[in-house]
Amino acid sequence: MTPLRRLGTLLGTLVASCALILGLSGAAVPASADSTTSGAKPTVVLVHGAFADASGFNDMITLLGAAGFPVIAPANPLRDVAGDAAYISSVLDTITGPIILVGHSYGGIVITNAARGHDNVKALVYLGAFAPDQGESALRLAGQFPGSELGEALLARHYPLPDGTNDGVDGYITADKFREVFAADLPAYKTRQMAATQRPGSVTGLSDGSGEPAWKTVPSWYLIPMQDKVIPPAAQRFMAERAGSKVREINSSHVVMMSHPAAATAVVLSAYAATR
Repeated sequence: MTPLRRLGTLLGTLVASCALILGLSGAAVPASADSTTSGAKPTVVLVHGAFADASGFNDMITLLGAAGFPVIAPANPLRDVAGDAAYISSVLDTITGPIILVGHSYGGIVITNAARGHDNVKALVYLGAFAPDQGESALRLAGQFPGSELGEALLARHYPLPDGTNDGVDGYITADKFREVFAADLPAYKTRQMAATQRPGSVTGLSDGSGEPAWKTVPSWYLIPMQDKVIPPAAQRFMAERAGSKVREINSSHVVMMSHPAAATAVVLSAYAATR
């Protein structure tokens, strides 16, 4: 399928989702129109995780933009939970009006912490992501349930810390295992590119304990990829149930926002419809 045909298919799916989710009172609202009575639509902030970057949200950005949502997908530093959350929180400080905060993978830990203190964050959306409780880490949650193949696929690379010590450790997914573990339902040419350009996750960030979770006070939605080999689906079901999230499951690899962008966007639309 050509990129233009693929985009047309995605937009068609999104229009159908909009009609279902937003057109509950009669005629469907045009995708570019604002259906709220109080002003502009919320800003959707998309936060990527480790082994990826913000470009993984490209198709979602196109779909959300077509539906009239302002979107920003900032670069997640991927250094440590407190620092990464503080950076994303500083981005939220610059946004006026309501926000829907979306996280993928380790980005879920970041949004769980970054949303604290921001009353304009109206919804949290977890896309194949971690939704930790206080003190829990990504590594602990991924290892609590069987099914993750990430550990055996990692290559450690050391890097110097600002104080000059060589104690920082980044984890990369090896090129030969990247597609199988991270994105098995994407084309091989694409996953070769992703493996070469991946943003590594620091061991510190992946092992840091989370702070008080925002999902205790902010409503949440959860899209669980049933073929996820990074975060076991059972772990995601556990986290979603504990957070009281509205849950949808889909037959997808870990990178659900890339392999099923229309479905991921529909979850954001559901969060908007429930919180506007």
